[in-house]
Amino acid sequence: MDIIIGLILGIVEGLTEFAPVSSTGHLILVGHLLGFEGTVRASTFEIVIQLGSIMAVAFLFWRRILSILGIHIGADKSEQKSKEKLTLIHIIIGAIPFGIGGVIFYDYIKEVLFSAQTVVITLILGGVLMIAAEKFKPKHPAAETLDQVTYRQALIVGLFQCFALIPGFSRSGATLSGGLLSGMSHKTASEFTFIMALPIMFGASLKDLIESWEYLSAADIPLFITGFVTAFIVAAIAVKFFLRLINRIKLIPFAIYRFVLAALFWVFLLN
Repeated sequence: MDIIIGLILGIVEGLTEFAPVSSTGHLILVGHLLGFEGTVRASTFEIVIQLGSIMAVAFLFWRRILSILGIHIGADKSEQKSKEKLTLIHIIIGAIPFGIGGVIFYDYIKEVLFSAQTVVITLILGGVLMIAAEKFKPKHPAAETLDQVTYRQALIVGLFQCFALIPGFSRSGATLSGGLLSGMSHKTASEFTFIMALPIMFGASLKDLIESWEYLSAADIPLFITGFVTAFIVAAIAVKFFLRLINRIKLIPFAIYRFVLAALFWVFLLN
């Protein structure tokens, strides 16, 4: 049963972590249907599979990540430096608002806001934000590639990312909306969202994992390995597919899907 749960939730995490549909909302709903919820083991498992998704993005964007750190592979260094203008400063600027908000509100969010009722509300609000972003975004994007992203745009995306502190809002949904409104193309906003999420998600997940480690046992290893590997593989496929898809269908279909998911929450968890 552990292997089956690991496979199912790993697939759910991999499919939803970087799509603007709220991975937290999906994991809460599917975990409830599987009867896998409300324990330290279940919450720690969610952290482990989130790490699997994070490592998938690191794997896909490894060359770009190294270039941001000043390590250039596969081309002449001077040529690479002249072309690539996305730097570590962009990532830091984007991460600062979320980091400050997380430090200030972390305990309150975990103790008060982490509920099915909150997720229903934020699924709807996040969908409305995504529709608004599509409606009010600039007609002609100023940043068609990652290397055209400005510090101002990075800050705007970072500020919108603070919405994701509330469970169910979706980090990708919030940051994609901020990216579009700041003048990024859909693909650029998606790629910047993925790369910017790495240090934040990795740091937060590692912190939670360390705090929960003492409650785990060797019997949990098969579940955790299954979930981690499944989330890694599925997330890698999902991210590649999403980057091809987002320029075609935009955010509106994802917003509608969020409204449907909110209705499912109402039926299965609040009635």
